[in-house]
Amino acid sequence: MIQFTCDYTRTAVPEVLEALAKAKNQYTGYGEDEITAEAARMIRHLTGDENVAVHFLLGGTQTNSTVIAAALRTHQSVVAATTGHINVHETGAIEASGHKVTVIQTEDGKLSAEAVDECLTTHEKDPNVEHIVQPAMVYISNPTELGTLYSLKELTALAEVCRKHEVLLYMDGARLGYGLAADENDLTLKEITKLTDAYYLGGTKCGTLFGEALVIKNPMLKKDFRYIMKQRGALLAKGFLLGLQFRTMFDGESLEDTLYYKYARHAICEAQKIRATLKACNVPLLLDSPTNQLFPQFTEKTLSRLKRDFVFDIWSPTLVRIATDWSTHPEETEKLISTIRGEFCNSPF
Repeated sequence: MIQFTCDYTRTAVPEVLEALAKAKNQYTGYGEDEITAEAARMIRHLTGDENVAVHFLLGGTQTNSTVIAAALRTHQSVVAATTGHINVHETGAIEASGHKVTVIQTEDGKLSAEAVDECLTTHEKDPNVEHIVQPAMVYISNPTELGTLYSLKELTALAEVCRKHEVLLYMDGARLGYGLAADENDLTLKEITKLTDAYYLGGTKCGTLFGEALVIKNPMLKKDFRYIMKQRGALLAKGFLLGLQFRTMFDGESLEDTLYYKYARHAICEAQKIRATLKACNVPLLLDSPTNQLFPQFTEKTLSRLKRDFVFDIWSPTLVRIATDWSTHPEETEKLISTIRGEFCNSPF
């Protein structure tokens, strides 16, 4: 069976495995070693801001819950799309820490500046404002959980609204590598750094064994952050294992020179072959995603045929997610394409 379920079904890129295998026996603990410092320096260089703080955590849910706990006071909430990962796929991690997730309905997984402005303005003008949880952070994912991307214009507008209302803007970057490598993307890492208060560069889904690189620009969030990491089990004793992986992935003068980008670009190329086939064969798509996640709507008969050879993430009886990743083999892609053609097209194209 060939898996297209998600982007963390294989171990790690060969270069990361090789770096871990060649590592010497002893390093300073808790991320205070020279390798982790070098990885942080590389990422700061790529952001264009030498003043940002860089921390390495184990996974996305841990990163999200740690950042939000550090940012919010007990009476405050975080605003997210209804499809946002913190709202639907983190088992109430945010609520468990005492914070509400205030949701906004969206059709494409993205929060618009207009919708966020309305949400925050409505709260501020409520005559009973002190009786209602106070939104103090806006959470977005890029790419979103539906594979869509924020444009520079959209992110700029969101940042302006957040500054107008004096709330924080935080980007979940679990798949940020795939977003940055997409053909339709017009955001750079430097622009994301300028426009957000914090974001992370996902490693778990983009080629490392595990780990996320959190970038914090806002001085308020920087203060005492390692205390909160420790309290939440996010300060890994063998932090050098994270440092080794991210130093390997982000070694480059520009983002395009790094393994992080190159492997993400591979995933995008494979996904877009499948996307082109689905569109040419008139397979309905939930959204026309330019990233590594595709959401085709198959018939029950066709899905039953495809499931003989392929494994997908099932979203409804006939709606599936097809996800490529850094390790997707072109032969796997071609086999899926050939099968789709056989089901939907009378002749090759």
